[in-house]
Amino acid sequence: MEPEALEICPYNPHHRIPLSRFQYHLASCRRKNPKKAKKMASCKYNACHVVPIKELEEHEAACVNRSSVEEEDNLSPLKVGLPSSEQKDDPPQTFVPQKLVCESDTRESEREETSPQKILRPGE
Repeated sequence: MEPEALEICPYNPHHRIPLSRFQYHLASCRRKNPKKAKKMASCKYNACHVVPIKELEEHEAACVNRSSVEEEDNLSPLKVGLPSSEQKDDPPQTFVPQKLVCESDTRESEREETSPQKILRPGE
């Protein structure tokens, strides 16, 4: 079995984390190092790329994940539907919340109404 690649934590360079656990470690280490975390920012192309805020723009310009994200955006453009003129004449429907009841709750309440249960106390 081949050893897994290790990543260096941006919050503590002494931390060497397997790639499969890196996201979890980043979240944990960010909480444990709030002062350092305020000076760091995540890359918009890969959340595991955490760099000092001053270097973020430079990193994003050269990020290895940039091309793959931009290709995905070009392959599946966002489709937005505009309301038709027919829908403008109709008043908007309002949402009325309804109480949700489970079947088991209704069965229990029916049993309680039809046959009162005797309350048992210790020692009786």
